[in-house]
Amino acid sequence: MKIIKNSLILVLVVSMMVAFTGCKGKEKDESTSDTKANAETNTQDDNTSDLEELSGSVTISGSTSVEKIGNAVAEEFMALYPSVEITYEGIGSSGGVKNANNGVTQIGTASRNLKEEEKSWGLTEVAIAYDGVAVITHPDNNLKGLTKDQVKAIFKGEITNWSDVGGKDEEIVVVSREDGSGTRGAFEEIVDFEDALTSKALIADGNGNVQTTVANNPKSIGYVSFTYINETVSALLIDDVEPTAEKVVEGLYSISRPFLMIYHEDNMTKETKAFMEFILSSEGQDIVEEKGGIKVK
Repeated sequence: MKIIKNSLILVLVVSMMVAFTGCKGKEKDESTSDTKANAETNTQDDNTSDLEELSGSVTISGSTSVEKIGNAVAEEFMALYPSVEITYEGIGSSGGVKNANNGVTQIGTASRNLKEEEKSWGLTEVAIAYDGVAVITHPDNNLKGLTKDQVKAIFKGEITNWSDVGGKDEEIVVVSREDGSGTRGAFEEIVDFEDALTSKALIADGNGNVQTTVANNPKSIGYVSFTYINETVSALLIDDVEPTAEKVVEGLYSISRPFLMIYHEDNMTKETKAFMEFILSSEGQDIVEEKGGIKVK
């Protein structure tokens, strides 16, 4: 009987130990789950808090070619974060790069690659889109296309009559952008006539003014960002290639360039960093495309 009694006691002790261990394990699992849930909640709260705390200003200046895209993305960003105010001043690429370097604005924009001197300033450059430069004429001009060499000769003043390139027998009126324009810099570099523009060229500030000038003069020829092509002007084929985003992406249309946003890292705030992330997001890139730019991703 004593042996049986001792055996029963042993069984009871073992059972209690197993039960106790199970309870501790359950408590540990529950504790771990609670800790994990609390951590996830805290992370979500922190992220929500960060977004809710976005406020203040984001200042941008630079290329008029980038302006349409910049303003459109800014409007959507401000709709998401009403406490943030974004301003964009279209002053040309060179002005935008200088402003970013000097801290006049937090972000500068350029519609061309940076020059060697500008690269030495230690700026961060981010491509937010790509663009083509279209050669445009008045819709009444019966010419449909030119070679890049013909474009070069026209803008240098070596070809001065439309009949020399298959058009009407009349004078060619060259319309170009102002000094410091990213579009002008990119165009002259790509077409290969830097600092050789004809002295007879009409100078227009901004893509919009070039577009309007060409639209109002049947003898004229100019160049604008793809985003400024509309029914008031005729965009010419270059070397038999249409000026379209698809042709730029395929590498077939040669007169193309990047749209850059430039800044010094120490001038970036939480708001400017969030704006940069947004313009490179899928939503931001959709807006880029809607406004005539070519997506970078």
